[in-house]
Amino acid sequence: MAARPGAALILLCGFSGWVKTALAERLAGGVPAVRLCPDAWMAALGIGLFDECMRGRLEGWLWEHARELLRLGRAVILEFGFWARSERDEKRAGARALGVSVELHCLAAPVDGLCRRLEACSREGGPGTVPVGRELIEEYVKLFQAPGDDEPALFGEPSLGRRG
Repeated sequence: MAARPGAALILLCGFSGWVKTALAERLAGGVPAVRLCPDAWMAALGIGLFDECMRGRLEGWLWEHARELLRLGRAVILEFGFWARSERDEKRAGARALGVSVELHCLAAPVDGLCRRLEACSREGGPGTVPVGRELIEEYVKLFQAPGDDEPALFGEPSLGRRG
């Protein structure tokens, strides 16, 4: 399938609190791109952010929506976190099957900095904010599969965010 002009997929990889949303907002304005963030949708719909069943269903629906947008020639940012390599591989292969370029932006932070940031967010409150303690963060960090040295070469150069 031939790529549509302007169609591109940007994957944001990183743990909660690693400023994926700020990067996604900046990239979306500069590309321009449609930003799809499960956390924002769950908060807006009154769904608990720890409802893994609903998160899985929502991410599946958002991926279908993203593929339709890509077919229409739009750039899409998926702000899913992509903790597992298999998730990144699946989305990359799906976009490439549509003839679309794919970028991976991976964000990381030390656990101490992450804990301070999430504690501050919990104190400030706001839509979709849930308290996350150090113990939970340390468990989540163990589950996160950071991209290996070989993985960046499988994606295009992160250039879309430099357009604007």
